[in-house]
Amino acid sequence: METTVLIMCFFNSLFIAICYCFNNPVHAIESPKYTVIQSESDFEIRLYNESTWISASSSQTNYSFEHSTETGFHRLYQYIHGANLNSSKLAITAPILTKIPSSTSYGVNYIVRMYVSAHFQGKPPQPNPELKLQLEKWKTQCIAVRKFSGYAKDDNINKEIESLVSSLNKHLDGTSTIIQDTSSYTIAQYNASFRNTERVNEVWIKVSGFRTDC
Repeated sequence: METTVLIMCFFNSLFIAICYCFNNPVHAIESPKYTVIQSESDFEIRLYNESTWISASSSQTNYSFEHSTETGFHRLYQYIHGANLNSSKLAITAPILTKIPSSTSYGVNYIVRMYVSAHFQGKPPQPNPELKLQLEKWKTQCIAVRKFSGYAKDDNINKEIESLVSSLNKHLDGTSTIIQDTSSYTIAQYNASFRNTERVNEVWIKVSGFRTDC
């Protein structure tokens, strides 16, 4: 029991220390490239380029958004700091994505993702097997994005997706744009946990039919 508590305290401290770089202007944080193709007061549509991501999934039904994000991030952190078959060090990137599972999904629940730095986009190193991570190649795609401040929590993220879906239905009514899946969406976080002000989060949902290339 004491060992478990010590391990969790270590990881909590490590998470805070690592995330310091997200708020330190000296460090240039890489992010996936995109083009804004429509901007409204309460959302925007982005066209993201092809990209590679590393993901950590959970399969325990009692996991929460907050717990899954923290534990998934720790596994991703180990990967970018050498826990891969090349023992390579990768740059930390932003945002950290957490995919929220559908209420009807079975097995895999939350999926935490980190963008692979540009230097390794062509051939990223394979993660060590014990981390149970997956490399993912994303095609060019359109994503509807709604920004929100404060902390992303289990008790407020559903409200944000509902607001985004409502805005999309209002602004895109009568168009050929399709919301791909309103029951499965992603929360993007850009700040360390200790930052209390000027926090930036986003809720993402894929859309299609907006342009020929998404």
